[in-house]
Amino acid sequence: MITRKEILATYDTIRPWIRRTPVVQLELGELPSVTLKLEQLQCAGSFKARGAFANLLLREVPAAGVVAASGGNHGVAVAYAASRVGSGGQQSGVPARIFVPSVSSPAKMERIRQLGAELVVTGDRYADALAAAQDWVASSGAMSVHAFDQRETLLGQGTLGLELARQTEQLDTVLVAVGGGGLIGGVAAWFGGATRVIGVEPDGAPTLTLARAAGQPADAPAEGVAADALAPRRVGELMFPIAQAYVEDVVLVDDDAILAAQRVLWQTARIAAEPAASVGIAALLTGAYKPAPGEHVTVVISGANMSPGQLGEAS
Repeated sequence: MITRKEILATYDTIRPWIRRTPVVQLELGELPSVTLKLEQLQCAGSFKARGAFANLLLREVPAAGVVAASGGNHGVAVAYAASRVGSGGQQSGVPARIFVPSVSSPAKMERIRQLGAELVVTGDRYADALAAAQDWVASSGAMSVHAFDQRETLLGQGTLGLELARQTEQLDTVLVAVGGGGLIGGVAAWFGGATRVIGVEPDGAPTLTLARAAGQPADAPAEGVAADALAPRRVGELMFPIAQAYVEDVVLVDDDAILAAQRVLWQTARIAAEPAASVGIAALLTGAYKPAPGEHVTVVISGANMSPGQLGEAS
């Protein structure tokens, strides 16, 4: 488990390097107004920057630099953090090698290259990229920055919960997208049961749903429109006890609902969100999660690393 005290300390460390992203209210037709935490405005385009900076600032980075496996957003975040944080005798920037699967979006791959990291495309799914990254760690001595199953990653993502609590006076429930579980693990650790935390997953990649059913992390399919961000093989070992203790429920949404939610966000509020970041809105629109009368719900809009063409499709 990670503690609120540790998350507070992590926030003090990474705060100069990240953005305090805003919250806004959104009307969804007949549904009550919801609060959105606009983490797609975070450095490097997603909440992943929090965990990336936590790793690079709280751990000793070797001269060989860092390595990460990613569906895309984590890789962008690690590349961004590595380009800004010094190591050893260097004043700025550390070497970074990012492994991504072929399912990763071209926009995310290009952003990783633009940030100066070495990009390696390997395999079809995140699990393939992770295996290749682990091999590189063994041969190079580089420091692995895991996308979700690393203590510092969870601490960094937990700072989103801390920030949200300071920004929102009325907060009953938070809807959080789930892939490997780093974000929901960190957020749930911060709230510690004081605020209801609900996971939302694509039905093509039900990692936490299957883990809860099995009583432990279990292999899940890795399919659907959000597969570049929410489809690891299984949730992390470190986050699972947190989820068991503090995540009240997990709901599933299908691809059509995710794409419809992405369109609603763009058409209603001109909020650019990638499919993975739209699952919480999909849960509300479909009734997969039904707020009680008077319930104050916040949805984390987790990222927006996508091509302009994808926004055109949502308009």
